Amino acid sequence: MKFTICILLLLITCTNYAQVTNQGASKFKQLYEELPTPTTYRNAAGAPGHEYWQQKADYDMKIEIDDKNQKILGEESITYYNNSPDELTYLWVQLDQNVRALDGDKSKISTDRVYKEIPYKQIKSRWHNDFDGGFKITEVSNKKGEALKHTINKTMMRIDLEEPLKPKSNICFTIKWNYNVNDGGNYGGRSGYEYFPEEDNYMYHIAQFFPRMCAYNETDGWQNKQFLGRGEFTLSFGDYTVAITAPSDHIVGATGELQNAKNVLTKKQIDRFEASKTAEQPMMIVTEEEAKEIEKGKSTDKKTWVFKAENVRDFAFCSSRKFIWDAQGVAFGDRTVMAMSYYPKEGNPLWERYSTRAVVHTLKVYSRYTFDYPYPTAISTHANFTGMEYPMICFNYGRPRPDGSYSERLKYGMIGVIIHEVGHNYFPMIVNSDERQWTWMDEGLNTFVQYLTEVEWERDYPHRRGPAQKIVEYMKGDKENIVPIMSNSESLLQFGNNAYAKPATALNILRETVMGRELFDYAFKEYSNRWKFKHPTPADFFRTMEDASGVDLDWFWRGWFYTTDHCDISLDEVKTYNINSYDLEKEMALKKEWDKNHTGISDIRNNQEKQVKKTVMEEVPSIKDKYNDRDKYRITKKQQEQNDYFVLQLDDEEKELIKENFNYYELHFSNVGGLIMPIILEFVYEDDSKETVRIPAEIWRLRTDKITKVFARKKKIKSIELDPFLETADTDRNNNYFPERREPSKFDLYKNQY
Repeated sequence: MKFTICILLLLITCTNYAQVTNQGASKFKQLYEELPTPTTYRNAAGAPGHEYWQQKADYDMKIEIDDKNQKILGEESITYYNNSPDELTYLWVQLDQNVRALDGDKSKISTDRVYKEIPYKQIKSRWHNDFDGGFKITEVSNKKGEALKHTINKTMMRIDLEEPLKPKSNICFTIKWNYNVNDGGNYGGRSGYEYFPEEDNYMYHIAQFFPRMCAYNETDGWQNKQFLGRGEFTLSFGDYTVAITAPSDHIVGATGELQNAKNVLTKKQIDRFEASKTAEQPMMIVTEEEAKEIEKGKSTDKKTWVFKAENVRDFAFCSSRKFIWDAQGVAFGDRTVMAMSYYPKEGNPLWERYSTRAVVHTLKVYSRYTFDYPYPTAISTHANFTGMEYPMICFNYGRPRPDGSYSERLKYGMIGVIIHEVGHNYFPMIVNSDERQWTWMDEGLNTFVQYLTEVEWERDYPHRRGPAQKIVEYMKGDKENIVPIMSNSESLLQFGNNAYAKPATALNILRETVMGRELFDYAFKEYSNRWKFKHPTPADFFRTMEDASGVDLDWFWRGWFYTTDHCDISLDEVKTYNINSYDLEKEMALKKEWDKNHTGISDIRNNQEKQVKKTVMEEVPSIKDKYNDRDKYRITKKQQEQNDYFVLQLDDEEKELIKENFNYYELHFSNVGGLIMPIILEFVYEDDSKETVRIPAEIWRLRTDKITKVFARKKKIKSIELDPFLETADTDRNNNYFPERREPSKFDLYKNQY
């Protein structure tokens, strides 16, 4: 082998050897310490183990809306099934409405400050809040009607059992309660009422309205985190029968299927509903004109609507005499799912045009990426003060102006929130993660599939979250105001970015750049099906995605979910090499041309500009000898002999390699941001053709701060761009180019007012 080739390979070998350090060990370390040890309940592959179990809670409820006093009165019979191997001496129940109690912790722990201008509503709700919220528990009794000892601890209630609840047994008990419904229209909330003073009418969106069983599992025992308003809910599946008594002129929508339509709906409404099951577009069950007529009156009579829902983790409902109601059936095999919307006239024309269509679209796209939607209904109802999800029903904002006009921002905001909240049926209503602990497991996963759904709603849809470049500003922000994704829900800073945007972006990067769509989609669908109607943990998600794809992703989970590192990979330097051609005349001509075009500043000034007027040799030419007239580009006999000697050592393959005249480019990278990511490069050649090169993240496995990589190309490279397709959320693109290129930026000219 020729000498030059040996030198080149030696340099490459030495460079890699120098990079073998322990720096990559921590970032590529497996998540053994961070993840719980696999058990027979949850195995190492991320699937439910052969001894997996979960509790069950069935509810039989009677609910009444006091429309005069905006109050909910309730009675429930709970049958709790202990499917665990443990003997339980007490039960824990969630009292989420107690977050609104006057002495609740939520207001005590909230931090705020006084600004120059503060809206009245903010002053009222934060510093002069006299709303008497919270559950008034009037009875807790066994099935014989005898009182059960119970202790209320803020948003939790412990029920002490008369005798231990043994494994594989159940217990039935009753709770009676009431509470004042909050004014969601003025002061917000996940549920509440909105008052319309011009008609003296109310629109109710009611949730967290009943004492609900806390979750109990093998990872945490009883869920014992108080409800502080942000960390949502951890709940068990069960079957519900709920009778809702409301004013007789109200329309009621709820989780589950209506059982007594003939008692609460007109024949015309029933006929329309039946026709809507096979309709190709949403059909009106209650038209706007009919709703306007109904809301003029105010019946003092009552009707009771009965709903049943199987295998759900929660229940919610809406009720108003103002509701317009439309519906459309969505076929899933031999089943028909009813997509429906309930909204007042104030929601039109926006809601009539888009709401149910968005529900239908969401069910179709989400089902393709996960599993066929299993429930019989999916409802979007107009609650202008919130966006919130419950099984089969969600509350969504989006109120046009009084004249019916609306902005582009409002339109896409409404469509986006409907897709998002309907999508929550999948995460966490069916794939039932612990929202009280891990917000990202439902919000992040759901926001990711929301992005995929928006892509199919409209080209160039104005996405808020999903594409990598959307997260750049957050990722490069002040680390004092950023925490890892794997933080408890109540401890998150920049809640929307942390729990929604960053995990959604991470999954999109996994799909597009790290794993590829085929592997990712298969693994994501596997996770969804493994854990539908079950209770997954973060470890189950991480392990399933690796197990089903055959891709080791521990480095990715560690960087994106356990740290606040950001991606900033710098293309620091590009060095160009060629193999010696051993054509001495050619090589000498190249050297001469190079020297001609690369004259030092001193030589230019001394010789070309004649600042050195005359040298000694120019003044006394008689003292010159043979060396003064040498041609430094002349090939000497010794040089020729050495060259011929090396050529003799070359075999045919080496001679062929020399003849091909490859260009060798040594690229130097540094990891400025600390986050390990793949390297994506775009080469532009002198003939303007392009090539994309994708290097897996494992290139950083030995050294995570600096690496070099050599590329051999026949064509000459004109330019190189790092992350050309905005795939990695690189926070500084000014160090992504060769030759150096600065991305355009602007500043505002401040007009002096003095």
